[in-house]
Order: sequence, then structure tokens, then C-alpha cells
Amino acid sequence: MLQNLETLARDAKSWPFEQARNLLTHVLKKRLAAGDVATARALIDAGKADEALAAFPDLQRPVVLETGYGPSGLPHMGTFGEVARTTMVRNAFRALTGDHWPTRLVAFSDDMDGLRKVPEGIPNPEMLAEDLHKPLTVVRDPFGTHDSFGAHNNARLRAFLDGFGFDYEFMSSTQTYRSGRFDAVLLTLLARFDAVQAIMLPTLGEERRATYSPFLPVSPATGHVLQVPTLSRDVEAGTITFDDPAAGKTTVPVIGGHVKLQWKPDWAMRWVALDVDYEMSGKDLIESVRESSKVCRALGGTPPEGFNYELFLDVEGKKISKSKGNGLTMEQWLRYGTPESLSWYMFQSPKSAKSLHFNVIPRAIDDYLAAIEAYKTQEPAKRIDNAVWSIHAGEPPTHTSPVSFALLLNLVGVANASSKAQLWAYFAKYLPEATPENEPLLDQLMERALNYYEDFVRPSKSYRLPDDKEKAALLDLAGRLKALPADTTDGELIQGEVYAVGKEHGFEPLRGWFGALYEVLLGASQGPRFGSFAAIYGLSQTVQLIEAGAQGELASQA
Repeated sequence: MLQNLETLARDAKSWPFEQARNLLTHVLKKRLAAGDVATARALIDAGKADEALAAFPDLQRPVVLETGYGPSGLPHMGTFGEVARTTMVRNAFRALTGDHWPTRLVAFSDDMDGLRKVPEGIPNPEMLAEDLHKPLTVVRDPFGTHDSFGAHNNARLRAFLDGFGFDYEFMSSTQTYRSGRFDAVLLTLLARFDAVQAIMLPTLGEERRATYSPFLPVSPATGHVLQVPTLSRDVEAGTITFDDPAAGKTTVPVIGGHVKLQWKPDWAMRWVALDVDYEMSGKDLIESVRESSKVCRALGGTPPEGFNYELFLDVEGKKISKSKGNGLTMEQWLRYGTPESLSWYMFQSPKSAKSLHFNVIPRAIDDYLAAIEAYKTQEPAKRIDNAVWSIHAGEPPTHTSPVSFALLLNLVGVANASSKAQLWAYFAKYLPEATPENEPLLDQLMERALNYYEDFVRPSKSYRLPDDKEKAALLDLAGRLKALPADTTDGELIQGEVYAVGKEHGFEPLRGWFGALYEVLLGASQGPRFGSFAAIYGLSQTVQLIEAGAQGELASQA
């Protein structure tokens, strides 16, 4: 079975497996002599990764995947997307190598950066204003809950990642610099200062070039992270000298947390010091990846494998900007959608620009539910490319929600429901054994449907009058449903009557008939499978709804 999974992973077409195969190629080339790469790859492709690791000890080091976080603000949608997608690649890599190969996912917080401006909407802004330019882990916490602003935001990041069940190792820039873990590479950069400058200076404007140094010393006098030129350096002593605005000419060691690096050299230094094998980033950082990769090579390292994902757009197709507030926050998505639906959305076409707005949530929920149902009957080669394999690390749930989110939204509207208790009452006949305890996802979706309907659907409802043809068909359907047993909960039986009426009244194609049902009865251009909706709402109530729509009462009340 394990070997079969490895074979499936080798042939899988979805992007996480493409990335996993690229990562495997990268690691083999990085760690082995050219003549050994083909031998190791042949063993792995034959499902013998354990033999490859035994034959080549350098392969036994963990494969390191990294994601980065700037803790001057709180975790956001991009944070989730990067960790979720990197986790999908990690899961695919494990499948490809039979999980013999150890892997690590490092969530790195760049918390030694100086605070450049006071974020909006933060309490005690005057406190932060006093601490500007100090490292985030020195800036006082305006919330009063942690030792520093950086520590507060790091705690929020970890709680955020833990809440989604991510498997990761947290790493603080401040702690890592101070611990000495970066010292060896920092000393290498000091020795190769001119080579790094030769890479970075051509990318800068004339004014910035005149003062640029890859080293940002922390002022012993003020604690500020300084952007000042390096006046001189002593490679043997491991020090740099600079002009401190508060103390004049000052010399500090480049190790032990006395300096940090500008972010592009810092990124490159981390890749070398942490032996990073994979890191993805947004399309806006393509040039930064290229420059950091050059610095990485200058430091004697190998840049990691990775890819650039597209950025999200708002509902008007404009780039999302935190300053404009035209995006969608994590809290907003989770008010209306489930975490799994967000993972589903992140999985889809990461190299294509997509709208990230409230209107994508219902479809994402129902597409995720449909993928779970499809997975149950798919052959193994299809299953491994199904998004739910990547979302759930190869073990998607066997049961989700018995009804769609679209159906729940329409049920909320037609029933004028304002609580989950009212919705559960409608399910008493349709699913008599169902309870919030044994159908937890349905219970969660009910809460989100109530929220979504109230905030977005109700304000946009638009009922219309039926034309004569539609009115006759609606009254015919009402009569047919009256003839069915009053207690029927057979959605397929009801759906059959709906189809029969549409055909007998000459609706070609039939979607015109279903469109009329949705627009006249539900006030929307789209809707759920009508038979299932009627079975849950109740036959007699559905008949009353159809008759009211046929007589124009719903349109007149709107």
C-alpha cells in the first residue's frame, strides 16, 4: 500500500505534487554528488526511499520548508494561505517518499525588525510612538498582555496556526540572532561584504545606494535598529563601525544579536543558516527572490526550491491592499465559511489571480462538500489529485454535511429563520436521527448560513412576478405536490414532479424553468436542488410558497 501511494504521488498532476517532485529533485542535487543523484532517484521512484536514505547519509537531514511572517501586524489571509499551501506541498512530499524522509515546517517571525510606524487601530498608540525604530520584541505591548508588541503578535500567530491544526516549528528572529545560530553565516557575510554589496547596490536608487549596508546595527545608546552606512569592518574581530546618531562613531560585533540584516540579505542568510529547502512567496516578490538567491549563493548556500503564487483581487478585480481595506479578513471568512472551505479556496489555481470577497464563500463551501462526496467513489489516481487529499493529508472525512450550504441559505430565507433551533426543527422529519452532536458540520453550517443570509442575501433579495406560462406551471406543480403523501420526505420524488412540470409546459432548456422557480419563489437567480429543499421545508409549506409565488404575493411583499 505504501509503495502504491508513492507511485500515485509520482504520477499525480495537482500542483502540490508537482512542487513535491521539484523539491525532491532540488534536495537530491543539493546534497549529493552529481553521479549519485540518478541512483538515489531511481530507488525513490521504485518505492525504496528508505534504501536511498541508508545509502546516502546526507539525505537523512530533515527537509526544511519555511514560511515567513512580519509581526508588525496580526496574522491575516496571506499568512494562512502561505502556511496552508506549504503544508500541502509537505504532505505531497511525504507521500512521494513514503514518509521515510523527515521534514520540518518552520514558521519564521521577523520580529527583530524596527517598528517603522504606529499601526492603525491599536490601543495606546502614544506608547508605540515612543518606541518607534526599536525591535518589535523590545517595543512595549500596547495590549498589556505580553513582554513586547512582537511577543504579543507572535502569540497571536501561534494561536492562529494552532487553531487550524498546522504542524509547524515556530522560530523568532530575535531569539535566533541572539542565540548565535546565525553567527557563522553573519561572519561569512562580513567577510564577503563587497560581494553582497555588488549584488544589492545595482537594485537601489542613487540616494539609497549612497548609504546602504546589509547590516542594520542595534544602537547601544537608544536600542534603535539603524539604517546607516558601514564605515569600516574588521573581519578578524567580527565587527563593523558606523556613525550612531545618538553616540557618534560606534563599533559592535555582527554576531549575538547586535545587528540584524536588511530583509533581502536576511532572507538569504536564513536560507543558508537554517538549510531551507523550500519557500514559496507572492508574485510581488519575484525580484526579491532573485536578489536574495544571488546573495544566498554569495554566502556559499543553495537557494531553496519554491514558486510564486498570484495575489488576490477584490470584487472589482483590483489588487487587495491592507491600507485600502478592500480585502477579506480571516475573521470575516470564518463568520460565514468553514476553515476547510478556505483551504479549498487556497488550493485552487494558486498561480491565477482570484477574487477574494464575500461572494466566493458559499461556492467554496459547496465545492468542498462536493469534493468530499466525489472522493468516496473515485479511483486512487483521481483521489490523490482531489483537493481534499491535500487539505486533509490523505485522510479526508468520510462524512460531511447531508445538505448543501446553498440549500441552507434558501431555507433560512424562506423560513425567515433567525436561530439554529428553527432550522433544526425543519430537519426533524427529513433527518429524524440528526442532532447537532452527530451532525456537527451541519450545525456549523447552519450558524454560518444565518450569518451570511442576514448580512448579504437578505439585502439583495429580488422577487419577480411570474409570466402567464410560469404561473400555469407553478399552479400545476402545486397541484401535483398536493397529490403526494403529506408527510413525504423523498426529495427525488419531488424533484421528479418538478422535472415533469417543466417538460410538460414546454421549458426548453429546463434551466429556464428552474430559474423561474428561484426568481419567483426565492428571490434569487440561483438556488438549491428544489426537491431536497421542499423535502426539508415541508411539502405543505412548499405548496403554500408556490401558490403565493404564482399569485404574485411574494413579489408584492418584497
